[in-house]
Amino acid sequence: MSIMGHASEIPGDGHAAEHPAYDPTLFDLLKTIDDPAGVRRLERRQLTQLADELRAFVLDSVSKTGGHLSSNLGTVELTIALHYVFDTPHDRIVWDVGHQTYAHKILTGRREAMGRLRMQGGISGFPKRSESIYDTFGTAHSSTSISAALGMAQAAKLKGEQRHCIAVIGDSAMSGGMAFEALNNAGVMDTDLLVILNDNDMSISPAVGGLNRYLARLLSGRFYAVAKKASEKVLGGVRPLWELAKRMEEHAKGMVVPSTMFEEFGFNYIGPIDGHDLDSLIPTLKNIRELKGPQFLHVVTKKGQGYKLAESDPVLYHGPGKFDPAEGIKKSAGGKLSFSQIFGDWLCDEARNDKRLVGITPAMREGSGLVRFAEEFPDRYFDVGIAEQHAVTFAAGLACEGLKPVVAIYSTFLQRGYDQLIHDVCIQNLPVVFALDRAGLVGGDGATHNGAFDIAFLRCVPNVVLMTPSDENECRQMLHTAFELNGPAAVRYPRGAGPGTPVEQELRSLQLGKAEVRRHGKKVAILAFGTLLQPALEAGEALDATVVNMRFAKPLDEDLIVAMAHTHELLVTIEEHAAAGGAGSAVAESMAARRITTPVLHLGLPDRFVDHGDHGQLLAQLGLDRNGILVSIRGRLGA
Repeated sequence: MSIMGHASEIPGDGHAAEHPAYDPTLFDLLKTIDDPAGVRRLERRQLTQLADELRAFVLDSVSKTGGHLSSNLGTVELTIALHYVFDTPHDRIVWDVGHQTYAHKILTGRREAMGRLRMQGGISGFPKRSESIYDTFGTAHSSTSISAALGMAQAAKLKGEQRHCIAVIGDSAMSGGMAFEALNNAGVMDTDLLVILNDNDMSISPAVGGLNRYLARLLSGRFYAVAKKASEKVLGGVRPLWELAKRMEEHAKGMVVPSTMFEEFGFNYIGPIDGHDLDSLIPTLKNIRELKGPQFLHVVTKKGQGYKLAESDPVLYHGPGKFDPAEGIKKSAGGKLSFSQIFGDWLCDEARNDKRLVGITPAMREGSGLVRFAEEFPDRYFDVGIAEQHAVTFAAGLACEGLKPVVAIYSTFLQRGYDQLIHDVCIQNLPVVFALDRAGLVGGDGATHNGAFDIAFLRCVPNVVLMTPSDENECRQMLHTAFELNGPAAVRYPRGAGPGTPVEQELRSLQLGKAEVRRHGKKVAILAFGTLLQPALEAGEALDATVVNMRFAKPLDEDLIVAMAHTHELLVTIEEHAAAGGAGSAVAESMAARRITTPVLHLGLPDRFVDHGDHGQLLAQLGLDRNGILVSIRGRLGA
């Protein structure tokens, strides 16, 4: 039963079938594994079969639930090798980002739980400390693993505990500045730490595959470490000879090692080796286990390994919904446009009208809807990698020189560039547009990716304009409005499709800070921010309430708020955002400043992290659908 080529082949050269040939009911070896100790009890020759079964299980499971696929297929052998060589959970493994940890979850007692992956009440798609003792650190935002693993290693050292601490980080996550900050710190701390670079953007030539394997074993072996230490003692006192020896060592490594950059940070660099070759991984990891100080292992893997369709299009298979593994993902035609598509179309249209426009993304081209823009305006498209801080300040530099930058960024990731937003953009009042995708709840990705705090952390910053579109057309017009402003502006919009409102092609600016009354009623005025306008209107019909599309979280339409307060018995604010400090809080602050005492009911996300689950079901449980709004308002009115 195999859906891949031989484990010892070079990544990308396997003989995986176009469609997987396996029976998902037959996982004979995998069914015996309930924890990593079970992996360690296997004979070495059984691990290849385990890898085949594990890869088949991941594919079968994700095809039924949806989730991350390409990245997980690429880390099967690495996961097995780590749990086989190291004594987990005593030894700590920190997975960067964590969307490559399904094999890890399966081998750590959650095999059966994979059937409810990313569903409400089911397991998370990312490592989560409260879920398992094997998830040593909660991750989902990138570039954090080295810092966390270094902290764990230093804690073990301070407490006199003997344990290995390993950070597994991808080549994309390595582009984040935080990763290099941690490397810089780790290299001078003389702490036992292993950093594994999972490189899936580079291939190993078959001609040097055997040599790479031999070199990795050599450089990770005790003989090399002891010889190197002896050389330091013998030659250290004779500086010219010691410098010559060091240069000879560096040149010898340089003939077969792609870079000595990591050694400049103070790490012992080992690799690159084939991350799908257990015969390379296991002996190399065993050798590294015996070494002291910071070690850096470079492994090369292939996203989608073993499933040809994912190998050929790892982006399409990065986070698919449910699909038939034999047929693959069928791209849907038609249907509602997503807000990301609305943004992408607007960006192209605006760019044709204004040559000053440039688009920036921190490694989220597909997710943020920038594919078309990148193709049509390649000279004005900038993917800066997973580097949100840099993205924001880079935009500020462009704006200083008269360009009009648009930063396409998920709400949850703008949190990582908050200092730059304040210091580099807003204090200087620069015209940078922030297109905040995934504002509100995001469904399966859960608490780490929910855009729950952007209104709160943006509205307190001077010079910012913040807009909350209620539908697709309003989103397009607000993006244009933001672009026309001569200062910082943000437009927050949710994941997925809107209500299906037709989109006007003509670009027009909205009046700054002006709301619109969408329904006139009595007693109750519902002030809706964003796409929750739709359930607010439905509730308004049932209550005969006034419903206002507020449009702007900053500046507020304070004149309209005053008018509503004077003509209604109760004001209700509703937003898909944390109620604490959000748009509703801004309304209350405005009323308090005017000594208006009309009661206000705030509806929004609770003061807790909302976990993963179906978006609609989550809104209903939080009282943010039609029925929930009705229950809350009637409860306040005592009806």
